[in-house]
Amino acid sequence: MYPQNFYFTKDHEWVAVDGDTATIGISDFAQKQLGDVVFVELPEIGKVLAVHQTIGTIESVKAVSEVFAPVAGEVVEANAGLGDAPESVNQDPHGKGWIIKVKMADKANLNALMKAADYEKYLEGLAH
Repeated sequence: MYPQNFYFTKDHEWVAVDGDTATIGISDFAQKQLGDVVFVELPEIGKVLAVHQTIGTIESVKAVSEVFAPVAGEVVEANAGLGDAPESVNQDPHGKGWIIKVKMADKANLNALMKAADYEKYLEGLAH
């Protein structure tokens, strides 16, 4: 169910890596927990993030949740399409619903993240 080439956090963010660029979003599990997303707060381009620093917030009909940076680096792009269509986070959380792209400061940050199979096992543990 989860893209095998992605990395995941226990906070339900995902990372897709292309060279030294990390695309970051929230997992399908997270979007289901949030419910209908109505607003996504995006960081400024050029903002430098530390691991686990708040990227922004996602507002749904149920709650407002912070999104955390799974890797350290500089924000090089933010998904402007979420301004007009925040529901993309619900409809395509691992695709069009991405949140930001970061030029990674250190790829070693990925070592602390889970692969898809490990994330799925982690989610099974949450269900019990």
